[in-house]
Amino acid sequence: MFNVQKVRKDFPILQRKVNGRPLIYFDNGATSQKPRQVIAAIAKYYEKNNANVHRGIHALAEEATLAYENSRKKIAEFVNAKSEKEIIFVRNTTEALNLVAYSWGRSHINSGDEVITTIMEHHSNFVPWQQLAINRKAKFSALDINDNGRLNFPKTYSNQLKILALTHASNVLGTVNPVKEIISTVRRSNKLTKIVVDGAQAVPHLSVDVQQLDCDFYAFSGHKMFGPMGIGVLYGKTELLEQMPPFLYGGGMIKSVTIANTEFAEVPDKFEAGTPNVAGAVGLAVAVDYFESVGKKDIAAYELMLTKKLLAALEKIKQVQVFGPKDFTNRVGVISFSVDGIHPHDVAQYLNDNHGIAVRAGHHCCMPLHHKLAVPASTRASLSFYNTEEEVETFVAAIKDLIKVFGS
Repeated sequence: MFNVQKVRKDFPILQRKVNGRPLIYFDNGATSQKPRQVIAAIAKYYEKNNANVHRGIHALAEEATLAYENSRKKIAEFVNAKSEKEIIFVRNTTEALNLVAYSWGRSHINSGDEVITTIMEHHSNFVPWQQLAINRKAKFSALDINDNGRLNFPKTYSNQLKILALTHASNVLGTVNPVKEIISTVRRSNKLTKIVVDGAQAVPHLSVDVQQLDCDFYAFSGHKMFGPMGIGVLYGKTELLEQMPPFLYGGGMIKSVTIANTEFAEVPDKFEAGTPNVAGAVGLAVAVDYFESVGKKDIAAYELMLTKKLLAALEKIKQVQVFGPKDFTNRVGVISFSVDGIHPHDVAQYLNDNHGIAVRAGHHCCMPLHHKLAVPASTRASLSFYNTEEEVETFVAAIKDLIKVFGS
């Protein structure tokens, strides 16, 4: 049985206070907190094994290389890639998506081709494709959403469609898109279309199987799934990665160099120029172990319970408007809302200063979506499995206090 109090003991930061009150951390969509096991693994690496990888033959170099490559294997197993060679370590989801847009996009997108994304995308999965289309004189468009925050996607696609980029879970609406169904629909119309999935908000909450999804590329960040900052993952099908030119040039991605020519290393080394974030990869692997030890199904069930509780309470406050699905099927605990007559920044500031509650306020790097919602910004409460029912109750009470204070 899931025991949230036992889990919370693994997260040191949850023991601190903010403005004299116990920290309530509801900003997990921005970054998650890190368990002791991850922190210890990073410290151990720097204390015992620190060396550059793939270069030295001394003991520390061999230990560091083994730890780094074992982490790659762990991530491959985590998302069910066919091979660890399909896992590219990057800094974050943003870099992973830009890598695909630059490396695959610039060598395959031409004038007249179509590039489609969605209106609910984070800028990291919107702007690279927009700019690619502008640069290559391709047609760019974004799929819309319905009134319930669900994606409207067509049943057929043109032969000109070369890239469809979409989020697995929205960082504003909490919507989980039917990625497998969409990909299957696209494949029936156009087998040449490449599908790029932003999984930053999905991986911390859902079981992800890239082979089952049949996506061509899948990107996510370590720091949103209880791992360290500065490490991210790009999954790509081997045959596509082998066709793509490097994103960066330098050490570690070279097979041979002459004055006349350069031959590049094989995948995945071809895309990992320079000294990598070895400690980050080690920490991410331990985060995966931790996540799996707690139990994906237990985590999903517990987070759904918290989400239902919070949504139901907010729906009863007439001054609050919640954006996104009101039902609980295919939804994660990301809840964005507005309070009548109160700017989201004021909401976030009040919650922090008076109740020690951390939330996010702004457009959440989703300006096209906020234009669609007809609001310049929103307040976002994003939950994780170390949050509690008592924290949800405190949050709701704080929103009611906020309305009284600003209404007086």
